[in-house]
Amino acid sequence: MSELAEAVQALDLVDHHVHGAISTEADDFEQLISESDRPLPDGLSAFDSQLGFAIRRWCAPVLGLEPHVSPEDYLAARRELGTDDVNRRLLHASGIAHYLLETGYAADRILDLDGMSLASGATTDEVVRLESVAQQVAGSGCTAAEFAPRFAEALDERLASAVGTKTVVAYRLGLDFEPQQPSLREVETAAGEWLASGSTDRVSDPVLLRHLIWAGVERRLPLQFHVGFGDPDLRLHRANPLLLTEFIELAEPYGTPLMLLHCYPFHREAGYLAHAYRDVYFDVGLAVNYTGARAAAIVAESLETAPFGKLLFSSDAWGPAELHYLGAHLWRRAITHVLGEFVDAGEWAEADAIRVATMIGRDNARRVYGLSPVA
Repeated sequence: MSELAEAVQALDLVDHHVHGAISTEADDFEQLISESDRPLPDGLSAFDSQLGFAIRRWCAPVLGLEPHVSPEDYLAARRELGTDDVNRRLLHASGIAHYLLETGYAADRILDLDGMSLASGATTDEVVRLESVAQQVAGSGCTAAEFAPRFAEALDERLASAVGTKTVVAYRLGLDFEPQQPSLREVETAAGEWLASGSTDRVSDPVLLRHLIWAGVERRLPLQFHVGFGDPDLRLHRANPLLLTEFIELAEPYGTPLMLLHCYPFHREAGYLAHAYRDVYFDVGLAVNYTGARAAAIVAESLETAPFGKLLFSSDAWGPAELHYLGAHLWRRAITHVLGEFVDAGEWAEADAIRVATMIGRDNARRVYGLSPVA
């Protein structure tokens, strides 16, 4: 094994965007390994995908099975071991030392901060979803005039023990939102209409979404944006990060790190933005799992134009701990392959390859989020 491969394998990763592992039996496992919320046609299986093949190849041995075991045998073994044991095995095997956990989606099915720390043995910090805070404020009962100050108070309370914020505006509206910060009068009017609707479990008003985003900018903690690949709740053509260009420029005076998540198939566009703008960072997290044996191609493309200090590791795993494990395992394989080719071709020194892999896998997240080294 090369020095590069050894260093990458030993790297204590920081997963800068992730959700909890599932806390209950995964009876709907095949649905959980797809970004689609639609059932498959009769006779098809979610295992017949890059992710499904990666699970059978790489997760099976962690659960005590032979590589390439059948889906039926894999699921049977998973049920026999039980969720707690599966989580423990896969999370520990990932080598992830620090999770930055966002709990705003279907939190009743996944492990919370303490649960993830206990199951994985890793350090866990929180990233706060802005839309969830707004929905909690509205659901607790407030007037239109009270909404903005109550939201600010609730957000500051959550951020007292968190390391960043996140918006899912790509799902609720699209990244082609009006970039300017709305006035308080506009916010009050929009809040009044939302509260009067009688349904406060999903904030989707364009003015309110802009207000939440700018509240995140003003806090100056890293602000995460879902970009690109996701479930059918978004419209992919409106999730291109280039649509954020004017917003990025308006936010520059604040110096808030803007974290573009996943990005596929717009990872080259994200790389350009990270190259062009001081405060833009990105990852290809979700794409690594879903491209499986092709993950090295995505990782290679992410390294084309972006400064290496602007690229971070993430898994965006939610639910089955297979996704947490594979996010790390497939990334390690991909970065070793890509950087190893640079070294073998004489383009890079091996020491530089190790340094860049360490930056992406751990040190960039520590710097941007202000994290202390893991003891």
